[in-house]
Amino acid sequence: MFDIDDLIQLSALQHMVFCPRQCALIHIEQTWAESRLTAEGRIMHEHVHEEGRESRGDIRIEHGVSIRSLKLGLVGKADVVEFHREADGSWRPFPVEYKRGKPKPDHSDIIQLCAQAMCLEEMLDVHITSGAIFYGRTRRRLDVALDDALRRETEETAKRVRALIESGQTPSPVYAKRCESCSLLADCLPKTIQKRRSVKGYLTRILEEP
Repeated sequence: MFDIDDLIQLSALQHMVFCPRQCALIHIEQTWAESRLTAEGRIMHEHVHEEGRESRGDIRIEHGVSIRSLKLGLVGKADVVEFHREADGSWRPFPVEYKRGKPKPDHSDIIQLCAQAMCLEEMLDVHITSGAIFYGRTRRRLDVALDDALRRETEETAKRVRALIESGQTPSPVYAKRCESCSLLADCLPKTIQKRRSVKGYLTRILEEP
């Protein structure tokens, strides 16, 4: 169990899966730059969080729910938590994460959702079997089964994030197609720095040759 003062931002898990260097730039170096895409995402989240409380028959909806897990060492906010009335009269939480884009090829979004669910489970002493991600570009919800494999991946990602932050070291850049959509591209300079390192390595090898 972690102390309250030692909790890290839940959003760091999404950053870690997307790119460890991006995670370090944000959560170690405190570097942030807003692009059109991140601005649109921020506005979407602010709008969702301001919605307040709703009730639709057997579903209660809470917006901007503060969550934390002392087991995982995480703290954050869930965009939406739906509470579905069960047959026995109890209410089952169903987290819904909002994203401005479309489903990603990696697990960055679903790990973030799973971490939210695990926080809610710890706080409310319940078991949550599924959640959903609403994507603004497609205007559709993607249902996510919170199975054991995803939970293990989420726990491992939380450990990797904590180890990275505690190390205080930012990984070297590795340029990939995803870099073009990153708001920190101008701060990261993956092409420039990677090229510099390649040239330096080449010169070092030349000088070391007999």
